[in-house]
Amino acid sequence: MKYQYRVQGVDYEVDIKEIEGSIARVSVNGADFEVELQTPVRPVKKTVVIAAPKPVENHANDGLVDMKRDTGARQNAPISGTPVLAPLPGTITAVKVRMGQTVKRGDTVVVLEAMKMQNNIEAEADGVITSIPVAEGEAVMEGNVLVTIG
Repeated sequence: MKYQYRVQGVDYEVDIKEIEGSIARVSVNGADFEVELQTPVRPVKKTVVIAAPKPVENHANDGLVDMKRDTGARQNAPISGTPVLAPLPGTITAVKVRMGQTVKRGDTVVVLEAMKMQNNIEAEADGVITSIPVAEGEAVMEGNVLVTIG
């Protein structure tokens, strides 16, 4: 199965060649990878970890990014505020906030589908939404910024 994704403005062409047991053989922009799939023992609600954005080189013009090291977190300009990060890889199924909206700690800001489960990603602080770098249907990696609360 072939998919095309845009993550943080970078295009990826992903071809899932086969899945055998817990190992998936995939091709990302023509580079082959073996990906180990992990299934939780039981469904758990993950707490979103809020951390300052890590400085990352802009890879937009590099072509292929080393997916073994890449967190997907790319910023072209510093964003003020506290980022809400994806706790695990998945697909954005709903963005529940808009730019400038005031949120309270515990409000759902994004719904992330991972391993066929809908995960409500919640604000960990009160504030105003200052950026939303994701859109519904977009694939994200663990550590991607979902929204920023200023």
